[in-house]
Amino acid sequence: MLKIAHHSCYEHPLAQGHRFPMEKYELIPQQLIREGTCTEENFFEPHIVNEKHILAVHTLGYLNDLKNQTLSKSAARKIGFPLSEALLVREKIITQGTILASECALQNGVAMNIAGGTHHAFTDRGEGFCLFNDQAIAARYLQSKGIVKKILIVDLDVHQGNGTAEIFQQDSSVFTFSMHGAGNYPFHKEKSDLDIALPDATGDSIYLSKLKEILPKLLITEQPDFIFYLCGVDILESDKLGRLSCSIEGCKERDRFVLQTCKDFTIPVMCSMGGGYTPEIKIIVEAHANTYRLAQDIFFW
Repeated sequence: MLKIAHHSCYEHPLAQGHRFPMEKYELIPQQLIREGTCTEENFFEPHIVNEKHILAVHTLGYLNDLKNQTLSKSAARKIGFPLSEALLVREKIITQGTILASECALQNGVAMNIAGGTHHAFTDRGEGFCLFNDQAIAARYLQSKGIVKKILIVDLDVHQGNGTAEIFQQDSSVFTFSMHGAGNYPFHKEKSDLDIALPDATGDSIYLSKLKEILPKLLITEQPDFIFYLCGVDILESDKLGRLSCSIEGCKERDRFVLQTCKDFTIPVMCSMGGGYTPEIKIIVEAHANTYRLAQDIFFW
């Protein structure tokens, strides 16, 4: 069964007045249940993550600054959210959702977190609406349990996974692959193990051909035991932050190829949703819902 992390705190209006579309976290599960792709049984509610798992990736000083709300004004501005206790709880629950979903993926081949994909969180700081790096923390968790050894992070959000790249820059047990917009945020890029920087208006054909050339080769050369997939839908032409000009059909084909390739190579995959900033929320919901539909089709139907 497809297991999906979702919690009521995901919809907390922490970013009201900001450009982050929080309502998608409520609308995606509603849509999936209404259309029959999922039932209530597919969803589980994570609790707050144990801080020891956060500290396997992030520094104690950074965690304490978040807990005590003693971040400098400049550091808080880089995060972008108004900092609060409610925000910290939300981020801890999202992180635990990714940890638990990674365990579900080991059992079932695939699992999802409605939220997550917080790839701009560095070891000692947050940026771009990201406090804790959920996939990095989950990767360290799986390794600490001796469950997996080699991990591949496939980051196809339109923005480079700069925090993820920094966290694992000296660690050969986690291979970081980011395919993103060359001219997009972050304007100072970190160095992933493999960065594919695409120009504005790339479009479906070039985007998909590059992905289909690269991903199978990575699985052969790196031989990962587990894959974290960040499947942001901000590559869409309609996305106000994206600029890569991919269609919703192209985005769906991207997800189909990644999930089918993971299935073909029998490598468990855990998906965090990442970004999506199209002005029409129904387009964001549809693009994200495609990922869940494909996971059901490929792994369970």
